[in-house]
Amino acid sequence: MFLRIGVTTLALLANIASSTLQIVPGATWTATNTGKHIQAHGGGMIKVDNTYYWVGEDKTDGSAFQNVNCYSSTNLVEWKYEGALLSRQTSGDLGPNRVVERPKVIYNKSTKQYVLWMHIDSSNYGEAKVGVATGSSVCGQYTYKGSFRPLNFESRDSGLFVDDDEKAYLLTEDRKNGLRIDLLSSDYLSVASSTYLWKDSIECPAMIKKNGVYFMFGSHLTGWDPNDNVYSTATKISGPWSSWKTFADSGSKTYTSQTNYILPMGDNAIYMGDRWISSNLMRSTYVWLPLQLSGTTASMKNSVNWVLDPASGSMTSGSSENSYEGESATLSGGAKAVSCSGCSGKSSAGYIGGDQAGAVAFASVQSSATTRSTIRVKYMNGDNGQRFADVSVNGGAAQRVAFLPNGGGDPGSSSLHADLKSGANTVKISMSGSWGPDVDRLMVPTS
Repeated sequence: MFLRIGVTTLALLANIASSTLQIVPGATWTATNTGKHIQAHGGGMIKVDNTYYWVGEDKTDGSAFQNVNCYSSTNLVEWKYEGALLSRQTSGDLGPNRVVERPKVIYNKSTKQYVLWMHIDSSNYGEAKVGVATGSSVCGQYTYKGSFRPLNFESRDSGLFVDDDEKAYLLTEDRKNGLRIDLLSSDYLSVASSTYLWKDSIECPAMIKKNGVYFMFGSHLTGWDPNDNVYSTATKISGPWSSWKTFADSGSKTYTSQTNYILPMGDNAIYMGDRWISSNLMRSTYVWLPLQLSGTTASMKNSVNWVLDPASGSMTSGSSENSYEGESATLSGGAKAVSCSGCSGKSSAGYIGGDQAGAVAFASVQSSATTRSTIRVKYMNGDNGQRFADVSVNGGAAQRVAFLPNGGGDPGSSSLHADLKSGANTVKISMSGSWGPDVDRLMVPTS
């Protein structure tokens, strides 16, 4: 069942008429300045002025710690890589074969420092500690302060929450006892006291507050495999808290994802989840969906694509799309039609790139308005690593787009953000020297 969000009608449509940039849950999401899939897993979000900063784990080379990455965006769709807050060291907590997960950043108004908390562990998850680092700028270099067990309890998956009174809390999964809320010290660098304990086995905690109601979201313990995530509510952070309930369709396993952060947006929120691929963590993707909050009820529906207007907070379903088949486009260089049983026309445009610089050009791609829009490129990639292609629209400068391994017979999706003109447009996908993806089709918003 796919999303049809009924948040005011004509006014919302007017807000998004100038741009149809979309969020595509589970798709390859390319950073604008690297041409590679965004690596910010288990992450969180912090807004500074009009810019959002997405901080998360780098899984390029697997599960062992590599970097805590930071990306920036003003529209939550197009993301620029800003750098690493922390990177692998030769030894210690941040050394080789270490676990550094669930990084979250909050700002302390009194000390004027950004404070980063994360899960610190050995490769066998035997240490179960938290780590703390500080920085003077949100996406600058951070100074690592060390690790410890909060109040001498184990801590694995963790999160952070700052209340209206600027008190901050650590949300921490204590495997032996349950899920904890701990009050942080006034400088946010240590744990002051325990606030609440659920005796249930819940991990990946994320909290939001709306109209005086606290919502705690989390996942059951099933390793890398998804499950039906749950939430609990309270009117005081110290409880009592309600029993756990699901917020996505029962049996959907939260649309094959795991909670990592809940971002307030307008009158509701954005659910930010990870779709983990345990056999190849590099190709894990992100499932972001509108989350409806009403009284003490949270609910969420799946969506192929949806449109966000951060200025107003509106979240609406994506428009209908026109489809343009790869094998029917103009093929040049070494490109040719290849058989593809899972593709829409049982064929795709293959041999993109390579020594003969294969390319596929789509003519008469229609747009009803001059707008910046998101095109879904349906593709096949049977490799273990990313493939890449250069995409130009209407003869403009090419942008590098990533295509993760699709991992099966069904095509994957990669998001292409481009300026379209009203009427007919041309889209060319090419690559030189290395192989690009096989292109099944383009899915282009009609309005």
